[in-house]
Amino acid sequence: MKLRSTASTRASSLHMGEFRDAEYNFVNEASPKLGNTRKVSVIPLVFLIFYEVSGGPFGIEDSVQAAGPLLAILGFLIFPFIWSIPEALVTAEMGTMFPENGGYVVWVSSALGHFWGFQQGWMKWLSGVIDNALYPVLFLDYLKSGVPDFGGGLSRTVAVLILTVALTYMNYRGLNIVGWMAVFLGVFSILPFMLMGLVAIPKLQPSRWLLVDIHNVNWSLYLNTLFWNLNYWDSISTLAGEVDNPKRTLPKALFYALILVVVGYLYPLLAGTGAIPLDRESWTDGYFSDVAKIVAGVWLRWWVQGASALSNMGMFVAEMSSDSYQLLGMAERGMLPEFFSQRSRHGTPLVGILFSASGVLLLSWMSFQEIVAAENFLYCFGMILEYVAFIKLRVSHPKASRPYKVPLGTAGCILMIIPPTILICVVLALASFKVMIVSIIAMLIGFVLQPCLKHAEKKKLLKFTLNSGPP
Repeated sequence: MKLRSTASTRASSLHMGEFRDAEYNFVNEASPKLGNTRKVSVIPLVFLIFYEVSGGPFGIEDSVQAAGPLLAILGFLIFPFIWSIPEALVTAEMGTMFPENGGYVVWVSSALGHFWGFQQGWMKWLSGVIDNALYPVLFLDYLKSGVPDFGGGLSRTVAVLILTVALTYMNYRGLNIVGWMAVFLGVFSILPFMLMGLVAIPKLQPSRWLLVDIHNVNWSLYLNTLFWNLNYWDSISTLAGEVDNPKRTLPKALFYALILVVVGYLYPLLAGTGAIPLDRESWTDGYFSDVAKIVAGVWLRWWVQGASALSNMGMFVAEMSSDSYQLLGMAERGMLPEFFSQRSRHGTPLVGILFSASGVLLLSWMSFQEIVAAENFLYCFGMILEYVAFIKLRVSHPKASRPYKVPLGTAGCILMIIPPTILICVVLALASFKVMIVSIIAMLIGFVLQPCLKHAEKKKLLKFTLNSGPP
């Protein structure tokens, strides 16, 4: 990050993450040694957000099984207003207020202090790594019908390792490559559903969209499916320092990505539920490939299956980019040892990538249900801290520079985040006892880890640096 003359001298006297409240210093460029590194433009950023949040309609089938077509369609119409839009608006304001790597970690640190900023970083990084452990497994699940050896055993283990290493290497080569790869994969994943919708038009029966059995709804599965498919809008903030003119680009990309995600869910959902008779029990993960076969034939089924597999690759590289740049941003703010701020010759966070990849490999043995539940639980706590930081900075620093500002007063912002906060409480209440215990243990590790790192800094066992002034 570019240093300011006053900030650099002030930083040397600060211990890890001890921020002053009197002044904000914003940075929106990478470090001087990265002056020639290509920044991410609007189009790749839109698709990076798309893969952080969605990756396509793969995984929304459970909403139909849980609640039927009507509630599934209403869920993906209404839920974005309750959750996605408030989260995206908060991300746009805070991401342009702090246009640097680290994102929500910096927001929480500035509002609530270093301790809670570290806890935010720990919970959100762990949530992201848990989420990323899912994608190599799902990739192989889509391929095992053609290659049965991928169903288990040594072949599956080796395949997970090779796939993780290959996708990790893409992150190592640079964020710009990852962004344009996301564009290619996004277009490839969306096209078969566009074709399916067109072919399905003569077969549509709108009355099928209205089917509902309110007495036979699995509310836990329904809400978790909606939540899992429409969250993580804030993840893109962790690499804001790598974005070309983030003050303008970030809000614009969030807006376009929001439209792409919502339409990308509703369009195939309307086509699938309206074109074929309802069989709720069949609507499980991967059922869209069967819908494609019924509507258009085997050729479209293979395309949907291929798009599903490649979509998991896109979500993996986007999530790992977010996780690794978060660690880099935390190191640049003095929350993690200096070696986490090391960059490769491509400008990418080398140590952050290696740590995130190691976490993925360690967690890849977990089941799909355990991954989603544990991820949601940790993610919810992180979102509570973000909303508190958002309101506190509105109150304590109303005149601070906000290139994009949510067009609501402080009272309006509080009202805006009440519905998602209620939803967070519902998701936490629906968690199983096992998931709750494991997640709380993970949080307690963060409570212990932060004082240990601070002690290591005090004793000079590890080196911590601040490359910029306090926010």
